Amino acid sequence: MIDNMTEYIAEVRKIVSDRLDLTRELDDDDILNVINEIIKERSDESYISLSEKKEILDGVFNSMRGLDVLQPLVDDPSITEIMINGPHDVFIEQNGRLFKKDISFGSDEKLENVIQNIVSKVNRTVNESTPIVDARLQDGSRVNVVLPPIALNGPTVTIRKFPEDPMTVEQLIQYKSINHEVAEVLERMVKAKYNIFISGGTGSGKTTFLNALSNFIPHDERVITIEDSAELQIRGVDNLVRMESRNANIEGKGEITIRDLIKSSLRMRPERIIVGEVRGAEALDMLQAMNTGHDGSLSTGHSNSTRDMLSRLETMVLTGAQIPLDAIRQQIASAVDIIIQLSRLRDKSRRTMEICEVLDYKGGEIRLNTLYEFVELGEDGNNKIIGELRRTGNKIQKPEKFIAAGLSPEF
Repeated sequence: MIDNMTEYIAEVRKIVSDRLDLTRELDDDDILNVINEIIKERSDESYISLSEKKEILDGVFNSMRGLDVLQPLVDDPSITEIMINGPHDVFIEQNGRLFKKDISFGSDEKLENVIQNIVSKVNRTVNESTPIVDARLQDGSRVNVVLPPIALNGPTVTIRKFPEDPMTVEQLIQYKSINHEVAEVLERMVKAKYNIFISGGTGSGKTTFLNALSNFIPHDERVITIEDSAELQIRGVDNLVRMESRNANIEGKGEITIRDLIKSSLRMRPERIIVGEVRGAEALDMLQAMNTGHDGSLSTGHSNSTRDMLSRLETMVLTGAQIPLDAIRQQIASAVDIIIQLSRLRDKSRRTMEICEVLDYKGGEIRLNTLYEFVELGEDGNNKIIGELRRTGNKIQKPEKFIAAGLSPEF
């Protein structure tokens, strides 16, 4: 029985490092073979159980090639979020609830080594002069890093995990985010090339919903995705171009922004442009793309309501251009066709709260036509919210795209 597994793993790791030829490029098998060799030698000296051997093998390998003590959490499909507040405080979200894990990186230096391992694999840089970075893991999980002196607790990492297989519309129905009727309407909207904006707060499921909607895109179309950190999982589209922004290098050069990518995408004969998330001045380029024949575009944004999303779009456009507010609102009203508002409710469930049609800009405001809205009916015995997405009775006021695509505008 090994008394202190953490110290034992560190000891074996040092022996592995001493024995490997670190001057040449090593593959995973080289490292695993040496670790197994050392474990065998040690087990000949004193008994090591099979479970302990596996723990040592995983611990040493993860510290050298994986994410150290973080790797088992990343590999666990039931964990949806990992929050690291310095080397000794690790929290996870599992089944919609937060828990503190009894694990530690041991030191700031060890945690920073893991961070550098993550960001270097996606050609990102994070250091004292640029202490904030967005990156991703190889499985597509979203990573945000903040280093000291900005992060007072020590290196801070937040990892948003996504399922290995993207969410389907059938699963959204199963989780009661939408119903069969809404799914059928959204399918026709995507096929008819309505420009759709998905809005909601942090953790409301915007990217997941966007992935599900992308399943309705006809397979023979050319689709271009643009993201800060690539995380969309679009399946079934052969003619797919994926682009990711790039931060400036240490000299402050080489930055490729979302705006740059949107402008470039317009020269690539796109049939649809999907922007993972609109956060700033690129909103203007996105709206202009929607207004210049690139119908069927999809995007997401942070907001607490559909009205709030319109206001945030106005603000984002104003950060990059001095345009009269009336002109901005006219652009938004003519570019965006549908806004889908998502929310994370108090029972941690993610629901579709509202589906609105954007009509026009009249009388100093953008007019909306609410097609569906969530009605809360109470709670069950387990504090789970009972509710459903209901038709408001309003008909769609701009059915032209349905008609052009040969689809029925009725629902």
